[in-house]
Amino acid sequence: MYIKKNSLRGGCNVYLSMESGKGKEIGMDVSLIVLEKGESYTLFEEKKEAALLLFCGELTWEANGESRSVSRKSEFTEEASCLHVSAGTKVILRASRHSEIYLQMVNNGRKFPPVFYAPEDIQIQRAGVSDLQGTMRRNIKTVFDYENAPYSNMVLGEVLNFPGKWSSYPPHFHPQPEVYFYRFDKPQGFGAGFANGQVHQTTHNGLLVIQGGFHSQVAAPGYGLCYIWGIRHHRNNPWRKTRIDEVEHLWMLKPGAEFLSGD
Repeated sequence: MYIKKNSLRGGCNVYLSMESGKGKEIGMDVSLIVLEKGESYTLFEEKKEAALLLFCGELTWEANGESRSVSRKSEFTEEASCLHVSAGTKVILRASRHSEIYLQMVNNGRKFPPVFYAPEDIQIQRAGVSDLQGTMRRNIKTVFDYENAPYSNMVLGEVLNFPGKWSSYPPHFHPQPEVYFYRFDKPQGFGAGFANGQVHQTTHNGLLVIQGGFHSQVAAPGYGLCYIWGIRHHRNNPWRKTRIDEVEHLWMLKPGAEFLSGD
């Protein structure tokens, strides 16, 4: 399923909610919070842990009596800042200029103190640099996963998908549900998302809900793409970087594989 919003309003724009529809099926909430200078937003969930990742802007977030000021010019030029809190934690966002914040939530009864991830804490893997003539070169960025946040019921990261390149490639699968939230460096940017046996044209601020099957992505030439990848752990089966590649496409990764090079 692909969710596209033609316009965004100030405050919280809900894409998925566990109270209804696909959000209930996959067990995740996804929203985009939009704040102008001087505006604030308060979050409090009794049963859901929450991760708030700054796409762009400047703000102060407060949790458990502590505050932190963060800023980010763009998801294409600077690394993310993220606040991760357990259920029952009150969070207040106060914007110093126009700010856009990705919000992801899942149910979790475990308590943990608020965790702040600064740009220098983001784990970056520069993948596909020498494979297939760089056609799937991308930067995979992990904010937190089972390894550094075993108390969480979810995973959060970003992928920087360069113009005209592929990511999540070769097509891969994992049983845990996943979402991709797309941001393009120009509002008219577009690409394609392959998931759930379908192909979707991906656009700025669109959300792809992946419920199973193999999936992969591509950005149109000329348009940079940065997308959130968020995974919900299954009970007794957390996602541990498990990746099942589509077998019929693995030939291309073998040493000496021949393909049309374009040289």
